[in-house]
Amino acid sequence: MISPEPYRQKWTDADVEAHWDQAAPIYIKENDKVKAAHDQRFLFSLRHLDLYCNAKVLNVSSRDGEASEYINCHEPSVDVTNAEISSKLMEVAAQARPSLKQLKIDSYSKLPFEDEQFDRVLSLETLEHVENPIAFLQELHRVSIPDARLVLSCPPATSEIPYRVFTFLFGGHGEGPHKFPPSRQVKEWLKLTGWELIHHEGTVLIPVGPSWLVNFGERMIGKMQGTFISELGIRQFYVCKKY
Repeated sequence: MISPEPYRQKWTDADVEAHWDQAAPIYIKENDKVKAAHDQRFLFSLRHLDLYCNAKVLNVSSRDGEASEYINCHEPSVDVTNAEISSKLMEVAAQARPSLKQLKIDSYSKLPFEDEQFDRVLSLETLEHVENPIAFLQELHRVSIPDARLVLSCPPATSEIPYRVFTFLFGGHGEGPHKFPPSRQVKEWLKLTGWELIHHEGTVLIPVGPSWLVNFGERMIGKMQGTFISELGIRQFYVCKKY
């Protein structure tokens, strides 16, 4: 197994926890301002998770638990475990969705689950925040069954400037400690940690604006996969199989 130490970021998971604790009171309100772009992650994930009856799914980070709601509407028999580092966000999730199954984690580098426990793993906009991305991906590998499927999303490095401009103009809950990695780097990390990439897709080229403009952006990026244009999509999806 590759040592995760050389891949450690300059912040800690505790710093990430502190940011999301602070952002928790406005998290849902700010996401509702860009609801279509926000919920796109769930709709895409459902198309690629390949869910089946009674599958055990790990959702990390679960934030307000909305992904779990989408999953169970699609396949009610699925058992979703929502893992979250922020206790304040867990409180928000519990208030919004009282029946949600949640579990607090203290570190992305050591998850409190047994080996080969989950059939499917969902990790949306989390990799860019974790203290040690290699250790995190190794943990997702450890807790997954053989041939498990992982659906992961992460903004690319090209999103850093647009994110800062958007935050300056419109505010929002902020991203806290993060580093948006180039897609090629994410692919290297996945390969190093035992995940076979079966599909990569850049999405959300134009996140805000009238629906015709947003849809035009999605049609354009859909035709430009594998080019620099696809790397401009603010949400890059990676669908993987454990090997």
